[in-house]
Amino acid sequence: MPDTPLTFQAFQRLIRDRYHATDAARGTPGTFMWMIEEIGELATALHDNAPGKNPTPAQRANLDEEFADVLAWLTTLANVNGVDLEKALEKYTKRGVEGVKV
Repeated sequence: MPDTPLTFQAFQRLIRDRYHATDAARGTPGTFMWMIEEIGELATALHDNAPGKNPTPAQRANLDEEFADVLAWLTTLANVNGVDLEKALEKYTKRGVEGVKV
């Protein structure tokens, strides 16, 4: 990929292009379970990097990786279910969230 800012649309397309055949075969339940496993790994990384702790450089790098993994699995789940994340995010970027003042 070129060194340009990555949009949600481009990231979703990249994930779809690389993994969709496998992801579609796994389906929603299997994909959801993988995402939940990654959320668990993110929880551990957040714990390791909590305020007051002194995380190692490896633990800090792992935190970044776990955020990326959760985002990738969420994107995969969206692809399997035909959800355009960029369009879905208009809730936050264009319409605003009901009850939240900006």
